[in-house]
Amino acid sequence: MEAHHNGHRDISGGGARAAVFGVSDGLLSNVALILGVAGAHPAPKAVVIAGLAGLVAGAFSMGVGEYISMGAQRELFEHELRIEATEIRERPDAETRELTELYVSRGVPKELAAEVSDYLMRNPDTALQVHAQEELGVAPDSVGSPIQAALASFFSFAIGALIPLVAWFVTIGSAAVIASAISAGVASLLVGGGLAAMTGRSVSKGAARQFILSAVAALVTYGVGHFLGATIR
Repeated sequence: MEAHHNGHRDISGGGARAAVFGVSDGLLSNVALILGVAGAHPAPKAVVIAGLAGLVAGAFSMGVGEYISMGAQRELFEHELRIEATEIRERPDAETRELTELYVSRGVPKELAAEVSDYLMRNPDTALQVHAQEELGVAPDSVGSPIQAALASFFSFAIGALIPLVAWFVTIGSAAVIASAISAGVASLLVGGGLAAMTGRSVSKGAARQFILSAVAALVTYGVGHFLGATIR
């Protein structure tokens, strides 16, 4: 008999989500920026400067944005949890009836729902946890870490943004453009496939989707850069 798999990754802190989006955003945005600038055929130094500026600015933007959004979300949850804790402490009978009605609405017989609700309400900590999960959709101890999410977003974006830039440190011109595009293409396949594997979706479809989106962004911005480089002097 096959063993039952009962383990799950802890994704409640927000770091995993921020890291995945950070790598994807860093890769896509910076390859588009680098090839867009390169399309105008400037001096190689200009492409490197643009790529580094995009890396640093994007990483800070992602990190700060993630910290602010996660912080606001955490504060909102904590505010709602304080309200719920006050209601449980000051109006336990009403909260018990509320929990009973919730279970009844989900098909639990009324007597059993009342018995379970009464039992859960005996412990304030357990009552808060149950009400938070049922009404807010979040456990009191898993509202996410803004710092963890911000750091994950910052460093993952920087890693993703660095991939298409590396080629410009070792070569120039068309060779750098081709190497940058190839490295970004391979990385986009890996990122898309890895994300699909983590979420239980088709690896090939996930990889293809990420590759196509990155390729379209790179081609469009390269074309725009080439056009502007030929018309603006």
